[in-house]
Amino acid sequence: MALAQRLRVLSLATRLLLAPRRNLAVRGPDEPLPVVRIPVALQRRQEQLQSRRRSCRTPVLVRPGPLLVSARRPEFNQPARLTLGRWECAPLASRGWRSRRARRDHFSIERAQREAPALRNLSSEEGSFADLGLEPRVLRALQEAAPEVVRPTTVQSSTIPPLLRGRHILCAAETGSGKTLSYLLPLLQRLVGRPSLDSRHIPAPRGLVLVPSRELAEQVRAVAQPLGSSLGLQVQELMGGRGMRRMRLQLSKQSSADVLVATPGALWKALKGRLISLDQLSFLVLDEADTLLDESFLELVDYILEKSRIAEGPTDLEDLFNPKAQLVLVGATFPEGVGQLLSKVASPDSLTTITSSKLHCIMPHVRQTFMRLKGAEKVTELVQILKHHDKAHRTRPSGAVLVFCNSSSTVNWLGYILDDHKIQHLRLQGQMPASMRAGIFRCFQKGSRDVLLCTDIASRGLDSIHVELIVNYDFPLTLQDYIHRAGRVGRVGSEVPGTVISFVTHPWDVSLVQKIELAARRRRSLPGLASSIREPLPQQS
Repeated sequence: MALAQRLRVLSLATRLLLAPRRNLAVRGPDEPLPVVRIPVALQRRQEQLQSRRRSCRTPVLVRPGPLLVSARRPEFNQPARLTLGRWECAPLASRGWRSRRARRDHFSIERAQREAPALRNLSSEEGSFADLGLEPRVLRALQEAAPEVVRPTTVQSSTIPPLLRGRHILCAAETGSGKTLSYLLPLLQRLVGRPSLDSRHIPAPRGLVLVPSRELAEQVRAVAQPLGSSLGLQVQELMGGRGMRRMRLQLSKQSSADVLVATPGALWKALKGRLISLDQLSFLVLDEADTLLDESFLELVDYILEKSRIAEGPTDLEDLFNPKAQLVLVGATFPEGVGQLLSKVASPDSLTTITSSKLHCIMPHVRQTFMRLKGAEKVTELVQILKHHDKAHRTRPSGAVLVFCNSSSTVNWLGYILDDHKIQHLRLQGQMPASMRAGIFRCFQKGSRDVLLCTDIASRGLDSIHVELIVNYDFPLTLQDYIHRAGRVGRVGSEVPGTVISFVTHPWDVSLVQKIELAARRRRSLPGLASSIREPLPQQS
């Protein structure tokens, strides 16, 4: 009897729950249940989402042959001969990396070609520096200063002729493509053919190369000085980190300098103190323009441009007694705001834009590996990588290692750990005194140490042809930073193949990795880096 009562109560409760809210009357057992109708548009949308999910889950059938992307899970491998379409759903190996269960997962973008893109489309018989319009004395200076440079790169072949014609140049090309020589050779040739009008009591260089860091300034001077000495031109550098008294003493020794390589802060101080004049400039170069036009340098660079007399066009460069400057901007990424900046100092019609076909693309000749790790696992993984590299260095000739961190404190902390493991290394970060930073990268380039711990101060423009391995201990904060860091390997003239290993820890790291992987699978440029520079930005009132 008790069981029957319980069943009746349960049946009544069930009918009450199924009854509509407006009418709480209990329906009979023969009455139909209420029908919930779903709109047709919503049904179609659900079907489309389900079909997309099924297509993304479908593994790519991999046939024998080279791979473009190799993953720990073979279903995410992609053959080298397969290129995904722009709108085709890509099965990303890093799709689930925001979950903790993805720990220790990894994938690699394989090396698709051996030669750097800057040399891939050139043959030894196709062209020479003489064909670009350089004079014999400049060619002799190049042969004496850099005998290993035999033929021009693609960027040099495109940049040198318009520079010789007096055009303002904006050159955006991949890292390691030979941009330094592309502007030094024609601009030194212009100075050789012009007399010096040094009638002032303060230094007035005829050429100025502006760079964002002391290390890059030292490197550009090291390239330009042998060329200048062969042509009878003096090349000097002006760097910050010194007081006004030492800067005045330094400039007094450089009163006859033809070319000055300077950082924005040091030159700004010298101009404010009236220790230097830019009235005699015949050319002005902004090297690593994307960094110089960043917020941290933009105000200084704007002031320097106001003090420079930029030519309106090629005809203004012909007056020997009223010199005006030819403007050159180079960088590995398209700098933002270039059009707006140039509209203040020169006519936009006088600007020639040169863009590499591989700009903002994943370097096809460098292997790039991404590892999903917890923060506590990165130290152990780095020590194993460095010890394995040291063992390999004993058996075969190998290159050096660059380890990038996002902060100076991480560089110092990581250095103490490597000291405990008896791993010899050098450290380079922005909080070091100028006197200490001056020779660190030079020692690294000479090979006194095989490992350099550094921040992004070493990622902009520094030449490192003997570097074989890049380790992103901290994943870079932007795609631009990743391009510059990865560009330290696989440069023109490198004798060792380049490899990049990146530790992926945070959710924002995963977002950038997914953009990199998708661009690699589709063989397209990285998103969000292109900026319009062909037309000046509208001026604000």
